[in-house]
Amino acid sequence: MKSSNNRTVTGKNSAKSLPPPSEEAIEHSKKLSNNIRRYLSRHKNLPFSKFMEMALYTPQLGYYAGGLPKFGKAGDFITAPEVSPIFSRCIARQAAQVLSQLDEPNLIEFGAGQGTMAKDILLELERIQQPLHRYYIVEISADLKARQRQTFEKHLSAETLRKITWLDELPKTPISAVILANEVLDAMPFERIRVEPDQALQGYVSFNEAEKQFEWNYQTITDSTLQKFVNQLIQHIGKVSDLGYETEINLNLKPWLKSLSDILSEGAVLLVDYGYSRHEYYQPARVMGTLRCHYQHRAHNNPFFYPGLQDITAHVDFTAVAEDAFDSGFKVAGYTTQAHFLMGSGLLEMSADPEAHVTEQIHIAQQIKTLTLPDEMGETFKAIALTKNFDQPLIGFSIRDLRHQL
Repeated sequence: MKSSNNRTVTGKNSAKSLPPPSEEAIEHSKKLSNNIRRYLSRHKNLPFSKFMEMALYTPQLGYYAGGLPKFGKAGDFITAPEVSPIFSRCIARQAAQVLSQLDEPNLIEFGAGQGTMAKDILLELERIQQPLHRYYIVEISADLKARQRQTFEKHLSAETLRKITWLDELPKTPISAVILANEVLDAMPFERIRVEPDQALQGYVSFNEAEKQFEWNYQTITDSTLQKFVNQLIQHIGKVSDLGYETEINLNLKPWLKSLSDILSEGAVLLVDYGYSRHEYYQPARVMGTLRCHYQHRAHNNPFFYPGLQDITAHVDFTAVAEDAFDSGFKVAGYTTQAHFLMGSGLLEMSADPEAHVTEQIHIAQQIKTLTLPDEMGETFKAIALTKNFDQPLIGFSIRDLRHQL
């Protein structure tokens, strides 16, 4: 779950209660829908992961690749870096602990959004006098690159600006770095699975010509990896009722982590996202999974509502992250809640400003509540650190390390 002003969760049949898009937005969505329909007509089968990939990342049309507002009050959700710069400053402090030990200190960020986190990290590294060789931003959206440049030019010095480099893909040769990804894993395309008492099905997408909309089309699982996952899932949740059990699995996670390991000679990967350990994730009672869509600060579960105009996400299985990271050559160096990570990285120290006006102190206190309280972002969001050729204990996991729960 992204942080929203309105936490309403609506179902497939209640999409009509969502605010209507503008005519321009509807036309934008129609163009993307036509692209998806053409793909479907050529390939006949459209796995949900491919639908999600096209809905989010089709150049100029996908949700993250288009020019519509996504972040903040004018968009669909608010992320932690936009709640308070203190979040990014804590990330910077944890990164600095690793950067200070690298021969060439580099940062690589995925999913930089409007550049808010990068800007605040760079300012904090300057403040604590931590040298930085390059700040790489992996970004495929031309619109977001432009927004990031605007943010940086407004707030950063010319000297700092020269350290920023945009990449369309990862570096070709290994480098030493700290790799950052805040709310990236939740937006990776995933497969949707439905388990019934006598069968297991994979979620595909078809187009209903009569209703003029996309809809679910569940088919028998034929992929061996998915079947193995289903077998393990059934062992975990036990007997499945006639109502069925729906959930998600991210098959893109392992190859992505392997690609990070391949380009990292030494350093760390810090991932912050909302999710659970496997034991918590695949609870017998979680029969509808964690698929969520975000549209104008409302959360619902219909991924086919105006493709290209909404975010589509699922919670992260952090046990899978740990397993796939280990298989890719990483050491799992820490796992904890966002609240404990921020406190370990200097949250309380940064929030104590006796010279701040009382109104500002109240504002900061409210920001900290949003970032740390259990019913806000404090416990649902987790931080996990993966290291390579770096063995020092990490400060962000010094207060409470939950690796034993993975």
